[in-house]
This record gives sequence, structure tokens and C-alpha cells, in this order.
Amino acid sequence: MNSESITDLLERLRRGELDVAAAAAQLAAMNGSRTAETIDARVDVDRRRRCGFAEVVFCEGKTPESVLEIVKALRQHGEDCLGTRCTEQQATLLRTEFPDLIYNPTARTVRLPAPAEDVRTPQGKVAVITAGTSDRPVAEEAVETLHWMGCAVDLIVDVGVAGPHRIREQYDRFADAQAIVVVAGMEGALPSVVGGFVSCPVVAVPTSVGYGASFGGVAALLGMLNSCASNVTVVNIDAGFKGGYVAGLIASNQPASADPPSFDDQRQS
Repeated sequence: MNSESITDLLERLRRGELDVAAAAAQLAAMNGSRTAETIDARVDVDRRRRCGFAEVVFCEGKTPESVLEIVKALRQHGEDCLGTRCTEQQATLLRTEFPDLIYNPTARTVRLPAPAEDVRTPQGKVAVITAGTSDRPVAEEAVETLHWMGCAVDLIVDVGVAGPHRIREQYDRFADAQAIVVVAGMEGALPSVVGGFVSCPVVAVPTSVGYGASFGGVAALLGMLNSCASNVTVVNIDAGFKGGYVAGLIASNQPASADPPSFDDQRQS
């Protein structure tokens, strides 16, 4: 049970779509169960109350029909939905039931936006920065997660350390962010560079992009874990969702930033 579903129930009662007895029965059912069961899953419909956001569907390994049933269960409880690692086949079936579905094939995510009357003012600003264009799919997963969370987000692509002037050229786009997600493969150096220019937390996401000695992202992961920039923290390899989610939690709980110093001010100090 959450405030949105209760409000919807009361609005239906006010409009005469439900009588008092039916509304009372639905309210009792909503209050009595915090789990919605499908054939394949037990969906946590109480997570928003406990954790601030609804359960996210990890679609990988699930049949399209299973994903559809889980999303329907969430929707029936008034939740706006996010699914990660979603296939085109899964998205196609979901769209037959939910025409307003937003499918991002690069991010491999699906998102069901909240009804127009429930759309919230963006809470906090997060910049998502990639070292290379090849890191973009992981970054896009973070971006879609942040949109779902209601954060303002700016995606900055291909500003890795092989051309360090590029990060300076984009400085004004991320200097006022409450949190930054930096996505990088290879040696994973970019989060440390970004961390040295900002006062906010930097969530580093290593990717599996790289040649043999990158060990599928392990080299980038270890490089980020050993960052000497004190504001850098690290999530798992290719975990764009986790990086975006953590940054979104940070940003949505922070006041708006004061005017940040210019790049030249940073250099002089």
C-alpha cells in the first residue's frame, strides 16, 4: 500500500466508480498483503514505503510472459515500473499491454512512466559521463534509471583521459551536479580525474570494455577502487543501474548546489 494507490482509490470513490463497501474491501486487501504473487514470482509491492522506490525488474533470464505478469502486478498496485536487461522480445510483449512503454534498446531497459497527474518535479541533478563511446550502453542504463527516479540528468559522452582537454570543455555541464556517475573501461582512470574537480560524490562504474589484459572489466574495477580521489566510490562491472540508483538517491536528498567555481577558478586554487 502506498499514498498513490490510496489516492487513486479515494478518487474513484469520489467519482462514484466505487461504492463505500467496494472501496473498503479494496483498502483492506491493499493493507493486508505486501506481496503480489504471479506464476513465477513474489513481487514486493511494499518496497516504495520501505526504500523510497518500487521494486525494479531484472528481466534477464525471465520469459517475456513472466516479465509481463510482474509488471502488471506492479502496475495494479499503482507503481511506475523500471525493467533492466530487457530483450526486444520482452519489450514487444510488454508494449501490447502498455502502449506508453519506453524501451531503450541501447540501455536494454523498459520504463513505464507515472500517469501525467503524478509526474513529479525533478529532484536533484546527476551528470552521467562516459570515457568512451563504447561505454555508452552501461551509461544509458544509468540514465534510464535516473529518469525513472525523477532526477534531472545530463549525459556527457566520450571524454576519456586519452584526450584530457575534452573533460575541461564539458566542465560547466557537471560542475553543479549533486552526484556524478562516471562510466569507464580500459584502465578506468576517468573517475579520479572527475573527482579531482568536484565537491560531490562520484559513483564510478567500471565496464567490460577493453582488450585481453582488462580481464573483462576487472582492471578498471581495481583501478577505480584504488582511486586517490576521496569522493570516488565504486559499483560492480557494467552495473549502470546500480550506479544510477545510488547517484539518484544521493542527488534527491541534497539541496541545490551553490554556483560552482569556473574551471579556471579550480585551476588557480
